[in-house]
This record gives sequence, C-alpha cells and structure tokens, in this order.
Amino acid sequence: MSITIQENGSHFVVIKHIIGLFSNPKLEWESIHREQCSIAKCFATHTLFLAAIPAICGLIGTTQIGWRIGTGVPVKLTMESALPITIFYYFAMLVAIASIGALIKWMGSTYDADRPFARAIVLASYTATPLFLIGIFQLYPILWLNMVLGLPALAYTVYLLYTGLPIMMEVSTEKGFLFSSAVLAVGLVTLVATLAATAILWGYGFEPTFTASL
Repeated sequence: MSITIQENGSHFVVIKHIIGLFSNPKLEWESIHREQCSIAKCFATHTLFLAAIPAICGLIGTTQIGWRIGTGVPVKLTMESALPITIFYYFAMLVAIASIGALIKWMGSTYDADRPFARAIVLASYTATPLFLIGIFQLYPILWLNMVLGLPALAYTVYLLYTGLPIMMEVSTEKGFLFSSAVLAVGLVTLVATLAATAILWGYGFEPTFTASL
C-alpha cells in the first residue's frame, strides 16, 4: 500500500521515490528536487517511518530471536533492557539525519551552494534510504550476516550522496564531487566518534542486560 500526501491539489506517491532511487537515481533526485519538500513534510512522510524499520526490527531480533555464540543457546536481551536502547537508537537516527543536513547546509557556502536548510535535510534523509531499508535484517542479529548485507547498502548510500548532491544543491558535477567527499569524510568521523561514545557508556555501566534461553 502506497503512502500519499497532498500538496497544491496534487497527489504525490511517496513510495515512488524509494523505488526510483534504486531504479533510476538521477531521474528520481530531479523529481525530489522539483517538489521543494519542507522539513516537516520530509520527516512526516519519509524519515519517521523508515527510521522505525531498523529500530523495531532490532528490538524484535534481540529480544525474540537472539543470536548464538558458537553452538550455545540463543542469547537475547531482556525487554526492559532493549526497549530504552531501541528508543535511543531511533532518536539517534533522526538526530543523525538532522545533523548531516545541518552539515550540508553549513558547508554549502564553501561550494557556492547556499541552499535552504530544508533542501539539505531532504538530501540527507533520502540518501539514508538504503541504510534504513537494510535494517529489516536486524530481525536476525547475526553480526556476519548484517555486515555482508550492510556493506552494499552503505556503498549504495554513498552512491546516492554523490548522485543527489549536485542535483539537490544545484552545483556542477565537479563541485558536487568535492562537496560530497567532504560530507562523507565528516560523516565517517562522526560515526567513529559515536562508536567511541557508545564504548565509553558501555564501560560506565550502561551495557544491556542479557538473558539466555534454553
């Protein structure tokens, strides 16, 4: 079932953008650019729903399915432990989208691309689509499986960034490449910093509670 929204008397099928970003990214980015979507509408019709996929699937996977260490019994998280982690995980993804959008907006003047903040948020949100969708595999919290499936999703996310940024920010291909590379570099640094912060919190006693089931 498709999700539709109405603007200026016309109906837009939101699911079309998701399909288009995989079938014809350049053409779909041009369509997204023409819509001039606001921040509120982008979050309400795209980000809030897609970010829930990895959060909910992760909650189900870690509490109901679990994972095995060798040939041992499945290890799961207690619901009391997993639920606050899931909530934090969900809002962390929303904050990440907003942060990357703010970064794109802030860096725009350097590349003669001082566009509205909403444009940067839409770019960040739709670029993250593959990472949101691949989150469905968190139903099976197996590290090697999620890494094997996650790496192609990450690679396609990078491809969407390089494809969409010149269109959304209205810059040349050459400037778009440099702009995208700068955003990617800062994004990777932010990811490493987030992982480091998680490790520190873990060390201070904020680790999850595990339970083994026979």
